[in-house]
Parts: sequence; structure tokens; C-alpha cells
Amino acid sequence: MRCFEEFDTDNPNLKALDLILAAWDEGVDTGVQPQQMAYAALFTALTDLVSIYGEDAVVHLTRGLEKRIGEGEFTLARRDQ
Repeated sequence: MRCFEEFDTDNPNLKALDLILAAWDEGVDTGVQPQQMAYAALFTALTDLVSIYGEDAVVHLTRGLEKRIGEGEFTLARRDQ
């Protein structure tokens, strides 16, 4: 995974992303499969969001993901079919 150390370290979003990517790399380096890291990251993110914003807000947020995923917002590399 890519680290963002060369970017603005005062940006809290990039700092958080860099920390997540470093933990991801460490997990993969110790034999944890990327799929397992992804599910653990999703679980952690969703439980934290529910704790902060409540279940209704997180349900609303996740309903919007279907369209965004379908439109390729989270696709880093497209495969030719």
C-alpha cells in the first residue's frame, strides 16, 4: 500500500490514512490476508461510526455506498472484460 508521508503531515485526513496504510502493511507482512484486513477495517470503521453518530446515521451513510461503488469511486484499477 502507498504511504502519504511526503504529503502535508498537518492534514489530519492524510495522517489518519497513512497510519491505516502502515497498519495494513504490517498485517499483510505478518501473514494476514488482505481480505481479512479489509473486513477488520470495515468492522472497526462501522463500529466507531455507530458509536459516534448512531445507527440511523450509519445506515443512511452505507445506503449511499452502493451507488458510489457501482460508479467506480473505489476502483483503483479497472480490468478489461
